[in-house]
Amino acid sequence: MTFRMTLLLPLMLLGAYACKAGAADASENNESTSPKMTQTATAPADTTSVKVEVKTTMGDFTVLLYGDTPLHRDNFVKLVNEGYYDGTLFHRVINEFMIQAGDPDSRTATPGQALGAGGPDYKIDAEIVFPKHFHKRGALAAARQGDQVNPMKQSSGSQFYIVTGKKMSEGEVAQLENHLRNTRMQAVFNELAMKHRAEITTMQRNGDRAGLEALRDSLVAQTEAAVAADTTQSVTPEMRQAYTSVGGAPHLDGAYTVFGEIVSGMDVVDRIEKAETDGRDRPKEDIRIISMKILK
Repeated sequence: MTFRMTLLLPLMLLGAYACKAGAADASENNESTSPKMTQTATAPADTTSVKVEVKTTMGDFTVLLYGDTPLHRDNFVKLVNEGYYDGTLFHRVINEFMIQAGDPDSRTATPGQALGAGGPDYKIDAEIVFPKHFHKRGALAAARQGDQVNPMKQSSGSQFYIVTGKKMSEGEVAQLENHLRNTRMQAVFNELAMKHRAEITTMQRNGDRAGLEALRDSLVAQTEAAVAADTTQSVTPEMRQAYTSVGGAPHLDGAYTVFGEIVSGMDVVDRIEKAETDGRDRPKEDIRIISMKILK
C-alpha cells in the first residue's frame, strides 16, 4: 500500500491516524502537573556538561550530563546535591533494553511492592535534541508518562533510565529509517489536514469524495516536499554506526529526552541489566543507589 493510499482515511477522519507514541516503554506514573523548571530568559545559555559519579551496591559508574539539555542537567544536579537518589532502587530492569531508577518511594519499599509512581511534584519540559542525542547503548534519558496523558512529552521530575539495548542488522536499520520517514510524513500530513478542517468537514457533509481526494493529493505533495527538505528525522551515520556496533533502543528516539550518557562503568550497568526480576521487572534482590556526587 502506498503512502498516498494510507492517508485517505486520516484525511476523511481529520487525522485519525495521528502518530501514537510507543507504549510507555520507559514510563512513570506521576500524575502531577505542578511547577515546570524554567530558564532565566535574560541569562546567557549555559552549555556546560557535568559528570556525576553513581555508587551502587553492584559497583560504580559515571554519567555525563549534556550541556545542551540544561533543564534536565540542572534538575539532576539539584537532586544529586540534595541526596535525593541516595538509598533508592533500580526498580525496573529489562534485559537487552534498559535499567530504570529514581523513584523515591523505592527507598523504603517492601519486597514485591509495585514501584514507578514516585517523584517530585513537578515535571520537566521536554528537551529532545534528536538526532544528535539518541538511544544508543549507554544513553541516559528521562522517564515520562505516555502521550495519551502527556502529549508535550514532559519528563518525570526524577526518574531516569540507562539504555542497554541490543545490536541491529543493516536490514533492521533500513526498516528503522523507513519507519522514521513514514512517522514524520504522517505527522506533517495530519498537521496540514487540521489546517483544512472546516473545508474537510464541508466536503464530508456534502459527500464530496472527489474533492477530498483532490485535497488529499495536494496535501500529500506538500508533505513529501516538506519531509524531503527535513533531514533531522533520518538515520544519521552516527546512529547507524552505534546501532549496528553496540546497539540501543531506537524505538524510543525522538519521543523521550536523552540528556546524558555513561562515560565509565558500563560493565556495572550490564550486571544490573542481567539481574533476575519478578513479573513487574523489579529485581528480586534489591539493587540500590548508595550515593551520587558531582565530579569537579
